[in-house]
Order: sequence, then structure tokens, then C-alpha cells
Amino acid sequence: MVELIRTVGYIGLFAIIFAESGLLIGFFLPGDSLLFTAGFLASSAGESVLRELATKTNTPALSFSLPILLVGFFVCAVIGDNVGYAFGRRVGVRLFQREDNILFHKKNIVRAQAFYEKHGGKTIILARFIPVVRTFAPIVAGVGHMQYRMFLIFNLIGGALWALGVTLAGYFLGNWLIQTLHIQPDEIDKILLPIIVVILVISVLPVVLHFARDPEIRAAIRNRGKGAKPTESV
Repeated sequence: MVELIRTVGYIGLFAIIFAESGLLIGFFLPGDSLLFTAGFLASSAGESVLRELATKTNTPALSFSLPILLVGFFVCAVIGDNVGYAFGRRVGVRLFQREDNILFHKKNIVRAQAFYEKHGGKTIILARFIPVVRTFAPIVAGVGHMQYRMFLIFNLIGGALWALGVTLAGYFLGNWLIQTLHIQPDEIDKILLPIIVVILVISVLPVVLHFARDPEIRAAIRNRGKGAKPTESV
């Protein structure tokens, strides 16, 4: 993750957050761990790690500004969700109404519309912290014709909590390791890697539980495993 961030720089980081927030192709991108690690690299501990890597690889030392990261991540997260919403509103129904579509189903669009009318704000905020779901949530909101004013308000709130909150968590952890625990730069990787793994597990867990508890999804998976056409698309 550190090498990825060093390679892509600010523009690459912002592009990844934008794509994961609202483009169909971005559902596999590592948003949570990327935000956390980028915030960490902007801290005192992160600067030490970057300097050490630059020395080992004989490359110029890089540094990341926390204000630039916060503003860029927030703006790209909000704009990405808006693009996803506009896409779902304009072409989503035509694209996903096929009966054999593995990602969307006509009945699910109707359910999504009813769900967003009742829990729209909460859905947009909570979806930010769930991989895959955060990519498709604004698209489904557009397909379900969620009121744009409501969507925008909760998009701003969710974008701030996610983009700013996760990035700041990494930043404050880095400063705490250096200033309070006095961890040496060559020991930081041993602490950072398990933390990132825990973040990934926690973020994916809600999706796994949803699949495990939903009887229709379980039935569709069993039917596909038997080579039969599923009665309900996941």
C-alpha cells in the first residue's frame, strides 16, 4: 500500500477515491486502507517511513500534506457519488433491468426505491464504510429516484465522515506511535501491516454477513453451483 501511494501520488490517490465512490469499475479498489495509509504517511511516523524508503531505494524523498489529502479526498468522494447518482438516474434502469443480470434485478430496483424512500439518508452514510456497497449505493439511489437534495446532504455528511475520518485516524495513529510510544521507523511496518489487515477485515465483514443471512442470495449461489439458472439474481 505504501509503494502504491508513493507511485501514484496525489493525482492517483484522488482518482482512486473518485472511481471507488461512484464508477462501476471502482468497486474493487482499496478505499479504506488507502485513506488510512495516506493519512499515516502524512504524519511524523509516515515521514520517517518515506525517508527510510527513499534512502533504501535511492529515490527522491516524498512527503504528503494532510490538508491537501483531506480536501482532495473529500471533494473526490462527494463528486464520485454524484457521478454515480447521475449515472443511475439517467441510464441505470435501462442498463440493469435485464432479468439475468448478476448485479441488479428489476425487483431489486423496486426494493431499492422503497428502501431509499424510508432509509435514504442512513443508507448513503453507512454505505461509505462498506466496500463494494459504497460504489453501488449512489447508483442505486439514482435508479430509485431518491430526491437529489436529500442525497446531496447525506452524501456530504457521509463523504466527510469517511474521507476525513479514516484519513485523520491514520494521521493521529502515526503521530501517536512516534510521539507517545517512541517507535523507531524500522519498526513501524510491523505495527502498520496488522492494523491495515484489521481494517480490511472489519470493512468486508458486513458484506459477508449480509450474504450469509440473505436466503435469496444463498439460494442463488446454490443454484449456480449446481449449474442451474438462479431464480433470483444477486
